[in-house]
Amino acid sequence: MNRKMIFRILGNIIMFEGAIMLLPFLVSLIYKEHTAIYFIITAAVAIAIGYILANLKTENRHIYAKEGFIIVALSWVVVSLVGALPFYISGEIPNYIDAFFETVSGFTTTGSTILNDIEVLSRGMLFWRCFTHWIGGMGVLVFVLALIPKSEGQDMFLMKAEVPGPVVGKLVSKVHMTARILYGIYAFLTVIEIIFLLFGGMSLFDSIVHAFSTAGTGGYAIKNSSIAFYNSYYIDMVVTVFMLLFGINFNLYYLLLLKDFKQIFKSEELRWYILIIAVFTGIITVNTLSIYGNVSESFRYSIFQVASIITTTGFATTDFGMWPTLSQILLLLLMVVGACAGSTGGGMKISRIMILVKSAKCSIKKMVSPRSVTTINVEGKSVDKQVLDFAYSYFVVYALIFFASVLLISFENLDILTTLTAPLTCLGNVGPGFGDLIGPVGNFSSLSSFSKIVLSFDMLAGRLELFPMILLFYSLKDCINVAREKVLKR
Repeated sequence: MNRKMIFRILGNIIMFEGAIMLLPFLVSLIYKEHTAIYFIITAAVAIAIGYILANLKTENRHIYAKEGFIIVALSWVVVSLVGALPFYISGEIPNYIDAFFETVSGFTTTGSTILNDIEVLSRGMLFWRCFTHWIGGMGVLVFVLALIPKSEGQDMFLMKAEVPGPVVGKLVSKVHMTARILYGIYAFLTVIEIIFLLFGGMSLFDSIVHAFSTAGTGGYAIKNSSIAFYNSYYIDMVVTVFMLLFGINFNLYYLLLLKDFKQIFKSEELRWYILIIAVFTGIITVNTLSIYGNVSESFRYSIFQVASIITTTGFATTDFGMWPTLSQILLLLLMVVGACAGSTGGGMKISRIMILVKSAKCSIKKMVSPRSVTTINVEGKSVDKQVLDFAYSYFVVYALIFFASVLLISFENLDILTTLTAPLTCLGNVGPGFGDLIGPVGNFSSLSSFSKIVLSFDMLAGRLELFPMILLFYSLKDCINVAREKVLKR
């Protein structure tokens, strides 16, 4: 393994994080907050350490798939460790484990929080908290690739390890240009949402931070009652539309720029996405009609929560824990399904669900007609055996991590609903779970530090498609074995 090259790239990532902390520093200065000093201290330390690592001398600058996965996993852990420092040293989140959990939740765009009162945070900290969603939404390394292109070979290994979905491809021949196109589209949609929110009566600050949270499909709000605070049909609909837009594969937006409408309409994943949203919204609207009294209000809350959960944003305009059982079960299913591959949303991804469903269908056909030749086609193309194997592996590893997390959290002796849905919402990067403790009107503050660390791992694993975090642990085990052998030889 090319360890020096891993540290060099980590150094660039840490310097990058130090640089972007200048934005919340400026916000703190604008609002004349003392918290500005904590951002500048953290930024200075991060840039200094990053500079030392980035300038390590190494003759071999090549990285391959294994190094790519390790770099991505380590980068996300490190940016979370560093990103938690302003919260901790300022005293606004006095427990470092809590600050780390909050930052992991931010960068992974999960949106789960340990804060009982969000509104007591300074403007600078609120901005940083939501800005982590925006950076993490498209991917920390994708952003760095857009700014600091490396050799094409290593770029692709890094992008494959970070971008969500069963298949990752380049939009154009150069990977760094692909990264720039993706972030250009991402930034454009974010600005458009800010403008629409301003028209709805939101202040500029509120519009910016909520657009960051929507774009990253994270769900951090700056009010304790989330989007419900504004009590505006217009704002609810704007946020709903943009949550759904950010849950679509960004490759389709590139096709839109090329005016290749034929390819967009051919997208099978997009059709599944629209159909699931329409069917689930219709059922929940009817199911909650008795609660809200009329179709308009029932649709308003139903479409918002369906959009919020399927895109794994996690905003709330109502306590869906009080909805009928059928509606809650449907939302629970959406937690697992998630958004489209190549979007900022989490979950298992619709494309992966499509592959598994079609594979099961082919298996049944094979049982009925053993001699028949069956193929699995997605988006009009035959699915490679490797992609199919990865889909199966992903599902199995997802289930294993979920059950392991449930067992670990069960030692805390929480209620069954909290114990089951806490790992599920963190693995899916959704945010709120079910039950009084971690539901849409609750938070994760009462959980133990051990449970928060377990759930932090779940959030990182869910955002990075599981395998980078698993490979990181395997690599750590190999390093420990090598160190032990060296000690024994001495």
